[in-house]
Amino acid sequence: MFSDHTYLSGMTKTLSDHFREVAQQVDTCFFPTRTKKAVLDIGSNDGTQLRHYRDLGYEILGIEPARLPAELANRAGLTTLRAFFNREVARSLGRRFDVINASGVFFLLEELHSVTDGILESLADEGVFVIQFLYMKRIVENDALDQIYHEHLLYYNVQTVDKLLRRHGLALFDAVLSSIHGGSIIAYATHADRVQPSNRLKAFQRAEDEAGANALPWYQAFQSRIAGHKAENLAFLRECYDAGKVVYGLGAPVKGNTLINYYGIRPDLMACLVERNPHRRGLVAPGSHIPVKIEDELARPPDVYYVLAWNFKKEILARYQDLIARGVVFYFPVNPMEV
Repeated sequence: MFSDHTYLSGMTKTLSDHFREVAQQVDTCFFPTRTKKAVLDIGSNDGTQLRHYRDLGYEILGIEPARLPAELANRAGLTTLRAFFNREVARSLGRRFDVINASGVFFLLEELHSVTDGILESLADEGVFVIQFLYMKRIVENDALDQIYHEHLLYYNVQTVDKLLRRHGLALFDAVLSSIHGGSIIAYATHADRVQPSNRLKAFQRAEDEAGANALPWYQAFQSRIAGHKAENLAFLRECYDAGKVVYGLGAPVKGNTLINYYGIRPDLMACLVERNPHRRGLVAPGSHIPVKIEDELARPPDVYYVLAWNFKKEILARYQDLIARGVVFYFPVNPMEV
């Protein structure tokens, strides 16, 4: 699945800006005076996160299994090893890093414990492991059912990440909630015997306990709410169809297929999915068989854009002001809470 993956983290300015802020924060907080420093990015994709560390003077190395993004990164001079990171790969590197980053990776891992052991081996004594992940508590609060899909094997709250890391000699010491992807945690970990948890980290843990976010009833209520959202969204799309309006999906993110297939949306209700990523030209959405078209090749805009890439809402509304002024409706099936 990941050997021929078309997702590119550098396609959106919002994500690149977020990665820049993360790199700057890590450098300012932990290594402001160090002149020689190195970062390892696990699941480095096209090297967008690495680029920002390189700009801060870090020696960089990415580990990325997918052919296309690894090739693009190396062409851009962002040193990337094409491999699935695990304990054996970590040992083959024969070195340790001041910063190890894993953004949107830990919910994809089949070799979860081998990977975590590899991070322990590769992290310098005073190093920082930066783990960025979709926050399950916020997924439920946003009713973002589409963030649950086949690539994601696991889902994390702050407490569950810390429990995993402690099994492998690592531990969280701080965490912050970011608005990226509708609500993601940027968590900071190191060797388990080195630091005490911050007040911010303790506050996340208390909030999860108070909400019941690690207990079954929290998710049963979520299930009931998304059934209601299905009825609302189908009613909207059928009204558009009955009125003769053309509806396109905006973006063809993998997560959009959960929503499309759970709601039962087919090409009669949504003519195509519009993408900016040219590597998705000629593809179709699994299950629904809605075709993907490239934005620059459209003859005309639709009457309605059904925004599947809702996690970049601010960027999308800013980019398409001209279409909004011309009366094109931008409908967001998920409206994330403010962070």
